[in-house]
Amino acid sequence: MRLTFHQLRLLLAVSREGGVSRAAQRLHLAQPTLSAQLRQLADQVGLPLFERVGRRLHLTAAGDAVVDTALRIEQELENLDETLAQLRGDVVGRLRLAVVSTAETFIPRLLGDFRRERPAVEVSLVVLNRGAVIRRLADNRDDLYIMSRPPEAPPVVATPFLANPLVVIAAADHPLAARAAVPIAELAGEEFVLREPGSGTRQAAEHFFAGRGLALRPRLELGSNEAVKQAVAGGLGLSLLSAHALAHAVDEGIAVLRVEDTPVLTHWQMVHPSGKRLTPLADAFLRFLQERAPELNRAAQTRLAAARH
Repeated sequence: MRLTFHQLRLLLAVSREGGVSRAAQRLHLAQPTLSAQLRQLADQVGLPLFERVGRRLHLTAAGDAVVDTALRIEQELENLDETLAQLRGDVVGRLRLAVVSTAETFIPRLLGDFRRERPAVEVSLVVLNRGAVIRRLADNRDDLYIMSRPPEAPPVVATPFLANPLVVIAAADHPLAARAAVPIAELAGEEFVLREPGSGTRQAAEHFFAGRGLALRPRLELGSNEAVKQAVAGGLGLSLLSAHALAHAVDEGIAVLRVEDTPVLTHWQMVHPSGKRLTPLADAFLRFLQERAPELNRAAQTRLAAARH
């Protein structure tokens, strides 16, 4: 077969856009021109690449195989571009990140700092719940993924880079907020505001309390740290939340309870599929995070101390 990378890029565009018309618009091509290129590609492969179901095109098994190869070639060319740029002394490229929503309190700021050091770098960031990030990971759609609890499948490489202490929080006027020490058993009768099932924070909370013979009593399940904090400040229950999410806890009417065996220590981890070779830019970002970790840990400890007064 005499496939060209130009043809493969056209196929990738149609796959990503879900149709020839949208792909042609994005590529600034006439639709008949794009359709003719796809027919030539299918003729060389010897099998149909798409089938139409309703109004949308779907890849055939042959189409999936060609797209998978095209994605690998595209990634290798991007890696080559970054490697050559580094050899020239440049720092360029595109960094694609997917992070769980609990990391949104610090990752965007770090990305800003990273780009100020490397202004030619482009960044693509998506913030999603844990399930959606894991689906992107399984599809190998990004360079790196940030979460606190990596999945068991697919196989991954996980590199811890930052402590993620989880603390029990309550409204500032809650009776337990003034206590110098709170035995864990006293939380048995309390209602909790929790993240959605499956989130890393929810899993850590359930594991922590189950290990001490207690069952959580959920009153609310919410999809973001900000919503959880607002509900706690409003007196709707206690919660277990990352110290990194407490940037303005005192102003928000939240207190960190001095509960025995807390903070619950977890770690933020940088994750990528096992066997995936990191781009030079992704590797540079991982090193950057590891260098900034001590500063972030100190800031989290300062917030904890403020919230406990």
